[in-house]
Amino acid sequence: MKNAQVRKATIKDIKQIQALINSFAKQDLMLARSLNELYENIRDFWVIDLKGRILGCAAVHISWDDLVEIKSVAVDKEHHKKGLGLLLLDACLKESKSLGAKRVFVLTYAPDFFRKAGFRKIEHSALPHKIWAECINCPKFPDCQETALLKNIAK
Repeated sequence: MKNAQVRKATIKDIKQIQALINSFAKQDLMLARSLNELYENIRDFWVIDLKGRILGCAAVHISWDDLVEIKSVAVDKEHHKKGLGLLLLDACLKESKSLGAKRVFVLTYAPDFFRKAGFRKIEHSALPHKIWAECINCPKFPDCQETALLKNIAK
């Protein structure tokens, strides 16, 4: 998208990031994020900025050893199908690789998006127990309905 910039998020972006994520959470499409959680994890986030308006976000979160989670991938509905999600995913994958990760996983209600990017479905049980810590905040816990997908990025 012309004039849109993919960049690391800053503190000034947090309220827009929260509004974007929580708009999808209200539809049960992703986990809601509190302001406190976003402030604590702002360094994980990438955004797509169009003249100060946040059109999308995604986070890279180190989970364990060589394993990274990409989470909170959201693009404003009026900007769907314009490649913004792929731009965010690409930024997250590049950062994951630069951090030394060899594997990246997602838990998602939109598995087709990630499959197109080379992720493959795995069983939830294949992921370390540590990643389930934030699941207790999910209204659907313990009956997770998200699809777990993994991508190997080591070369």
